[in-house]
Amino acid sequence: MRPLLRWTVALVLVIGAAGWAVTGTSAPPDDYAALTGDAEAGRVTFALAGCASCHVDPEADHSDRPVLSGGRRFASDFGVFVAPNISPSPQGIGDWTDTEIMHAIHDGVSPTGAHYYPAFPYGSYNRAEPQDLADLVAFLRTLPPSDAASAPHEVSFPFSIRRAVGAWKLLFLSDEPILTDPATDQIARGRYLVEGLGHCGECHTPRNALGGLDHDNWLAGAENPGGEGRIPNITPGALNWSEADIVAYLDSGFTPEFDVAGGEMADVVLNTAQLSDEDRAAIAAYLKAVPAID
Repeated sequence: MRPLLRWTVALVLVIGAAGWAVTGTSAPPDDYAALTGDAEAGRVTFALAGCASCHVDPEADHSDRPVLSGGRRFASDFGVFVAPNISPSPQGIGDWTDTEIMHAIHDGVSPTGAHYYPAFPYGSYNRAEPQDLADLVAFLRTLPPSDAASAPHEVSFPFSIRRAVGAWKLLFLSDEPILTDPATDQIARGRYLVEGLGHCGECHTPRNALGGLDHDNWLAGAENPGGEGRIPNITPGALNWSEADIVAYLDSGFTPEFDVAGGEMADVVLNTAQLSDEDRAAIAAYLKAVPAID
């Protein structure tokens, strides 16, 4: 039994060491440091990414210069995640380098090398172009600082093990496009907006038991993590609006049935209303091009 025990212990140690190695974090790309961000371009990128929708204090009003003090709570099957302070202050991200912020947004890695939970939608943000990230960081630097402390997440064992998020990334994190063959340049632009910084699939696509997106049912609707209602199917199999209807909704929040966007979608419309007419049309064209799911 002793040789068997020794071999078993050795095998466990080897597996553990391999698991530790593959669930580590990567370093940021070298080319991030060479980029110069444009704050005005970043203002639009900021709106597309929906940063204010999550990181403005839930008791505060939205404005053109939001205070990103955090505090909003997001319930999930894995616990409650609390949006942190990402304002340009020492309590937020003011002491981070531009490269560290871009690495966090794109790869879900903190300046200390820890994994962020995928409640932070870097699973979509990782499709963003580096220049868009640099522009976003430049705009974030212009916003008012907040000295509010970030509240801890309320996540119990085993989900509290940050290193395990590395395994989640190995299983589910990809920057490959979902719609593989856009028929036009407009649809390709819509794909970039929807699948990337717009992160529409993070809410409108169902997830598996481990929280990974079910790409076979892309944008086909999902349970609301907060427990109220269902997030709708926005593929052509359920959404029968015309492209013009979608464009108008993303601009005004009014539906073809003379209803109005409510709940979290109202925040989304505040963001998409800041995009250009061309980008709203690109989003509409993309939504009409994805596979229809009943």
